[in-house]
Amino acid sequence: MTHPGALQIVLLVVLGLLAGAVNAIAGGGSLIVFPVLLATGLPPLPANVTNSVAQWPGYAGSTLSARRDLGGQRRRLALTTIPAALGSAVGCGLLLVLPQSVFDAVVPILVLLASLTLGAQPWIKRWTSRDGESEGRERPVALAVVTFVAAVYGGYFGGALGVVLIAVLSLLCADSMRRLNAVKVLLSLVVATVTVVLFGFFAPVDWFAVLLLAPSTLIGGYLGMAVAQKMPDNVLRWSVVVLGVAVAIYLFLKG
Repeated sequence: MTHPGALQIVLLVVLGLLAGAVNAIAGGGSLIVFPVLLATGLPPLPANVTNSVAQWPGYAGSTLSARRDLGGQRRRLALTTIPAALGSAVGCGLLLVLPQSVFDAVVPILVLLASLTLGAQPWIKRWTSRDGESEGRERPVALAVVTFVAAVYGGYFGGALGVVLIAVLSLLCADSMRRLNAVKVLLSLVVATVTVVLFGFFAPVDWFAVLLLAPSTLIGGYLGMAVAQKMPDNVLRWSVVVLGVAVAIYLFLKG
């Protein structure tokens, strides 16, 4: 950051709180901070990797707040955490070796499709289940593969990763949105942990910006998950859908 002023510092702290909360409730919080990092003078690549690293405390706070809802989901977590870590590593590698324009063209389409899929999830589940025979059955191989693909996206760009993950989980897992949201934040934490390690060593992270953002994303993530846990399934689902569509529109216009 090129000598940020007091207003920019305060703005980053406040938006860090908001980003942590939005990531816990829906996803897409990193897109709140990204434009401000650009406005402080950071080029797109350093802004992207700095933003990714700064979101880690928020995911940690959300996971801590959601620990009760993670109970009884050991098998599901075993199927998804390793693919999430591997996918994130692949995504980070792609960011460091490929032009950002290659993936930027696909990002808004992925976010929009994930958002619309999540909105249509109740109808899709009814259509794919025959007389309730498949209701409640999970597809472990599909879950692992699609989690890996989502994590590649998360490692490369990360914006609206929560929207993509909750769409995948809601289609392939039979459970409440509240419990699936807990899995979403844990997987986001796994993806973010890999990005912190790899970007910390191999990418141009602005650690001063991270120092400003990290405490506020931690607090926002913890408090945001507390709000999400009190939201009915339909309210939580449509909150994610609305935010996801808004993020997709923003990315289309920005591109």
